[in-house]
This record gives sequence, structure tokens and C-alpha cells, in this order.
Amino acid sequence: MKHRMPQVLNAGAALLGVAAGLMFGLDAGWALPTGGVLAAAALGLLAASWRMGRKAPDRPAGGAMADLIQMAAGASGEGLLIATWDGVGMYANGAFRELFFLEGDQGPSGLLDKVERALDSQGRSQDVFRKLRAAAADGTTAGGEVICRRQDGKPAWRRLRMEPFGEDGIGAGAGDSAARYVQWRAQDITEEKRQTATRQSAEARRADLLDGLPVGVFSVDGRGRIVYANSCLAEWLGVDRVAMGGKPFAEFVVSASPVNGDADGEDAPGDHGLVTLRAADGTEFTASLLQSHRETTDGTLVYTRSILLRDMAWADDSVGSGGLGPAKRLRFLFDDAPVAIALLDGLGKVMDCNRAFLTLAGAHRDMVAGRPFAERLLPEDRDVVASALSDVIMGRVRATQTEIRLAAPGGRQAAATLFASRMEDEQGNITGLVLHFIDTTEQKNLEIQFAQSQKMQAVGQLAGGVAHDFNNLLTAMIGFTDLLLERHGPGDPSFNDLQQIKQNAHRATNLVRQLLAFSRKQNLEPDLLDPEDALNDLSNLLRRLLGETVKLKLEHERGAGRILADRGQFDQVIINLAVNARDAMAEGGPLVIRTFRRDLERPLQQSGEVIPVGSYLVIEVEDKGTGIPKDVLDRIFEPFFSTKEVGQGTGLGLSTVYGIIHQSGGYVTVESHIGRGTTFRLLFPRADEDARARRAAAAVTDDVISIATGKGKAKGDGTGTGPGKEPELPLFEADLTGSETILLVEDEDAVRMFGARALRNKGYKVVEAQNGEAALDVVNGTAPKIDLIVSDVVMPGMDGYTLVRQLREQMPEVKVILMSGYAEDAFQDQIDKDETLHFLPKPFTLKTLVGKVKEILVSEGP
Repeated sequence: MKHRMPQVLNAGAALLGVAAGLMFGLDAGWALPTGGVLAAAALGLLAASWRMGRKAPDRPAGGAMADLIQMAAGASGEGLLIATWDGVGMYANGAFRELFFLEGDQGPSGLLDKVERALDSQGRSQDVFRKLRAAAADGTTAGGEVICRRQDGKPAWRRLRMEPFGEDGIGAGAGDSAARYVQWRAQDITEEKRQTATRQSAEARRADLLDGLPVGVFSVDGRGRIVYANSCLAEWLGVDRVAMGGKPFAEFVVSASPVNGDADGEDAPGDHGLVTLRAADGTEFTASLLQSHRETTDGTLVYTRSILLRDMAWADDSVGSGGLGPAKRLRFLFDDAPVAIALLDGLGKVMDCNRAFLTLAGAHRDMVAGRPFAERLLPEDRDVVASALSDVIMGRVRATQTEIRLAAPGGRQAAATLFASRMEDEQGNITGLVLHFIDTTEQKNLEIQFAQSQKMQAVGQLAGGVAHDFNNLLTAMIGFTDLLLERHGPGDPSFNDLQQIKQNAHRATNLVRQLLAFSRKQNLEPDLLDPEDALNDLSNLLRRLLGETVKLKLEHERGAGRILADRGQFDQVIINLAVNARDAMAEGGPLVIRTFRRDLERPLQQSGEVIPVGSYLVIEVEDKGTGIPKDVLDRIFEPFFSTKEVGQGTGLGLSTVYGIIHQSGGYVTVESHIGRGTTFRLLFPRADEDARARRAAAAVTDDVISIATGKGKAKGDGTGTGPGKEPELPLFEADLTGSETILLVEDEDAVRMFGARALRNKGYKVVEAQNGEAALDVVNGTAPKIDLIVSDVVMPGMDGYTLVRQLREQMPEVKVILMSGYAEDAFQDQIDKDETLHFLPKPFTLKTLVGKVKEILVSEGP
């Protein structure tokens, strides 16, 4: 064994000499990769030292030289593993362990088994690795690519190279297996694979784009033989695309006439032209040819790049060319025109169109070319456009102009002004039509939105004003009825008559609430609502309302989402639409209510609504009734408009729907066809738990403020009931009397008279004023302290807010109740600014009035 150490030292010295030669610039033919040099150095040392270690374990294996080269191999970026022919690892550097995600403290002996387990088990990686190990056992060089998985599950590609070697170096050792070793070298090729996949994907996309172009594309070599043709050209010629390869292009040419090239000399004369081609079935067609070519330095043609545009002719260069060649004229005058252009043949089919038209129509060229132009129009506009185009074709007018609407995908509509003129040949015979379009979609949307807004605002103000006046009248009617009922109990003959008056007054309040709903001045309590659950709960009631002849069907898209809406008002909307659908189907039929999600990527204009971009939950109510005429469709949401007979409807059903939906932040559209039925679509912005959490947080904040200030639930109507209903006053039901002084300000004499009598009957001292100015005079001339102000909000001259603000300069601690025939939401901004203001909506009952007064006086203290 003594002779082994000198051999090792000699080998180490020789390898260091090689490394030194590399450092000082040996000839490039001798150069090896750094990893290869280190690997070669490590191979001899490690193999020799390992063998010596097996035979003389008490001696150092390899000495300082081995340690030095092992250190250098460990610092190499290339993974290196030295093993015996049968797979027992001798040494592995850090790079090898990292490449296969192996722990650094694991010994080298079993690393190959661990590598095999780390490989992806789904593909061929483990089979490739087993073949490499079999080659190692046979003493043959081999390589392969494998995949292992990162901790995040993503694939990592590795290239493995396995080479056997013996005591005499790499490539030796084909003899005795006991003296044969194997070096395993690994590289990370993940990025290389990613770049290759990206390049192949891009090449595939380019090839598909070229092959799928709606124009003929081909290339011929220097002998005129076809080396490439796309599918479009093969289809035109009726020949298999693969079979076209190698055929002379001249076989398909019937005639050809060249045109001049560009004036700037970019293309030589004869590159472009007009060709007539014959297909396999004998039919002929004409196409414009545009092409360029590649030549060698001596001018020999290598190949062409050729495009055929079917059924398009070149313009005469001699007239008005302006120095532009045909290709540039086509681009400037057609494809890049800022207005939409379409060319129609004599049958009304689109022969060609430019990019602006495709953008306007929202369609791909394949959906337009060769198809009737009428398909792009809304059905109701087709007759008008056909009549206008007929006048041009028949020669009654040279050109025409009309307003049209194009049907775009996703239910979108595009508005445009259409200009149509004739295309004629040299003899003056018409060959088709040229259509120019000016996009007016945005302008029409703004006009419709403004007109609808103005109309609804005017009608809403009228409805709100009527509701306010009615609430004053109803307050007096209900109030004086309550005063009479206090004197005429259940045993009195007049009791039932008075109850009838009161009940009908309460019915009238429902009509007033519908007016307030349309004018968006009613109180709503929106909460997170699942329309699917709400409709399922409402279905039994709907079936009773619809009767036996109308069959209700619910269709829900799972996971469509939820909305923020007032549950009671939501039910009212659905009931109104269902009842209208029932009335439209006198002989019965299906009523379908469906819910689904719809995401708008661009604004949608329908039924006078311009719906912005967003995610919506849509509720469709579809019937198969008589349909709604177009002249009626524009007015269906107006209050008191009805097509029913007198006494069969108030005309407030759909106006209520419109008001509730808009007050809830949604939109309503309608689509109707005579004899086929009507579909109402309600679009609500989709909501989530965050929306409810924000609303709940706001409510909690309000409650905390109320509790902290000792006001409890004084703000609002304080009753938890709607207008005109009997209040629930458990705290003060036993004793509604008092002795405080109250200033009552009301411009309606009947309401003021009722309020004063009701409060005096309960023991209060009441000071009356018919407007704000009179109230100031009364206060200045009144000796007793005013404990509470009960004032109307809307009055001639000084309004209720101005009055309260001025009175509080003299009486900062005075309590205030504001009354109005409008709902609290109409004054929400002012109420939110002052937590000491309280609201009492009209109409109210005697019990509601005195209960509210008692509540404020007691809860806020003296």
C-alpha cells in the first residue's frame, strides 16, 4: 500500500498543473470547463483516497491535497456526485444537494436513492433515472433530463450526465467492476426549459395567426414552386394545403396584370398586380396581389412573401395617386379610416369592412364578412334601413342618411349615423353600396340619460309635492278621527263609521308611500339579502296571487351573490311585477323569475338607463303575455300612467318599482315584443359581507353616540312603525300626560288645530304659531319657558330648520321634533348634523304624536 500515496500526489500535482495552465492562458483547444477541471481533479483523488480508506482506514485519505480539491469542487456551481458503479455515493458537493433539495447533513452513500425518490412520479423522470443507473452498472456513458418538485409544487428541470471512470481516469474502468466508479454531473435547466416553451408557444401562435388570416398567404421559391400556403388560400383553390407544396403557382393562374410599384422605390414594378385564379372545381376568381421578396447578393430570388386579397381591384394610378402606391392607398383610405366603412354587394351582404366598423359593431371580421348587413341591426330598425337603402339602389336618391342602432355582443347597443351611397362601374351600373358610419353611441347615451333624468326629476318633484300635501290632509283626517274615537267608544253607534274613516285614511297612506317611493323620498332599511332565498320564501304568496292558470317557475344561478336591499320593498317590487305579468296573460301561461350574475366590462345602455361598469346580480321577470307597444313602453314608469280600465289600477305599480330600485342603487330595464311577452330586468350591484359590516359598524356607532348622550332611540320616528300605523310605546303607554310647555308651529290650520287639541287633552300647555316668523314673535312675547318645539319643516317663508337655529340662540337646550309630509331621508343631511333633532313623519295618529312628545321629554330629561 505504500506505493499508493505517491500516485495520488503525482495525480494531484498533474491536475494542479492543468489548472495553472488554464489560469495562465493555454491554447483554447486545451480549455475545459471549470467544473470539468475540478471534477477531473476530484475524481482521481477521491477514488484513490476512497480505495485507500477501504484498505487502510487508520490513515488519512488523500491528505491536504484531497481536502483542497474537495473544497474547490464544493464551490463549483455544477452539481457533482462521485459514486461506485453500483450506486454507493462517495462524495457530493453542495450544488448537487441543492439541485435535488437534499439535506446538507446527509451522508453521500445513499444520495442516489434519495434523488430517485425526489423525482416527479407522474412523468418519465424516474424511468430516465433508472436507465442512467443501469448504464452506470454497465460502464457506459449516458445522459438525460428529469423533473423534481420544489416545495411549492412547481417543477424544476435538471440535466444529468453520467460518466464511468477507473483508476486511470475518465473513460477507463470498463474492466473489473470493483475498480470502476461513476461521476454524476447535474445542471439546473429550468429557465432554459421555460424559455424554450415560451419560444415554441410564440411560434405556434404566429403560425396559427398566419394560417388563420382571412386573406390568402403564400410563398414561392426561385423556381416559382409553392413552399408555403395558408388554409385560406387552400380553401379558395379547393386544394389540400399540404398537397400544394412543391407545385408551381402558375398552375392556378389564368391571367395576371401587374401594377406599378410604390413611387419611393420600395417595391419593384411587377411585385403587385391583379391575378385571376382557377380553383380545382373550375371556378375562377380575381384577387389583388401584394408581395415582397428576398434575394441573394447577386440578385437571385430566394423566396417571396405574397398576400392575395380576394374580389378587390386596384385603383388607377394615373388619376390622383398623390405619389402613393396601391398598398399605401388601401391602408390610408380604407383600413385606417377614422370612420367606419362597409362595402355591400347587390344582395346586401358585407363584401368588406375596415377596422373602425368592426370596433363599432364589436365583432370579428369572420362574423361580418359575407353575412347580410341586416344581421348587425336591431330588429326594429331593419325595415327603416332597408327602405332607405332601397331608395339608393333604385336610383331615387344618390345618397341617404339615417340613424341606426347596431346590436353588439353582450346585449350592448351601438348608435350611429349611417351615410349610404352607390358604387358604380365604368358604365354607370350599380355594383354595390358604400356605407359610412359616424359613431354616436356616447352622444345618444348622454341625451337619453339627460332626458330620462329630467323627466323623472320633474315627475318625481310633482309626486313628492302631491305626497306632501296628501300627508297633511291625511294627518288631519286621522287625527280628528282619533279625537272623535276618544268620545265615541265601541258601544257608540258612530264607532264603526269612524273606524271605517280611519281605515280608509290608512289605505290612502299606502298610495302616498308609493308616490314617495317613486320620488325616492321614502325610508329604506337595506340589509344584505340573498335574492334566491327571498324569492323562495315569497313563492307561496306569489302562487296564490297568480292563480291556477299562471305557472310560476324559479331559476337560480348558484353563487350569483347577494345585494343590499330593504326586504319589504324588495318583496313589493317582485309582487308588483308578478301581478302585472299575470294581468298580461289573460289565458294563463308561464311566469319565469330567474337570478344570475352579470359582469359589465363597458357601460350598457337599455330602456333609457345607462348602466355603468361593474358586477351585478340580475333578476329577470319574464312572461309570455301580450307584450307592450313601443309608444307605451316609453311611459310605463310614469306615475298614474296605466293602460288598464278605470278602477282596475292606480298607475303607481311600475313607478314604485322604478323608485325602489333606483333608491337601492340599482337599475331596471324592460324588453317587450308584441304577442311574445315582456321581460323586466332588475340589476342590483352585488354586495358582500364587507358591505353589511360597514353598515352594521355605522349603526353601532349611531347607537353608541345615542347611549353616550342619553338619547336612547329618540332619533327618527321613535316608534318602529311606518307612517299611519299605530305606534308601539311600551314605556309610555300607561301615562301619556304631561304639563310642559310646547311650541307647535304648523302652516296647515287643520293639522295645527288637531295637534294642539291632542296635546292639551293630555295636559300640556300649547303655544301655537302658523309659520316661522310668527313663532319668533310668540317666543319673544311668551313668559313661560318653552320645553319642546314641534315644528313643520316645509313652510312658507322661514322653514323649520332656520326657525330652530334662531330659537336655539336664545334657548340652546330646547328639545326639537320636526314634522314633515316627506320622509326622513329627504332631510337626512340636516338631521345627521344635529343629534338633538328628532323626526316625526306625517301622517301620524294621536297616539303617535303624544307618544313621541312624551318619549323626547322623558328620555332627554329636563
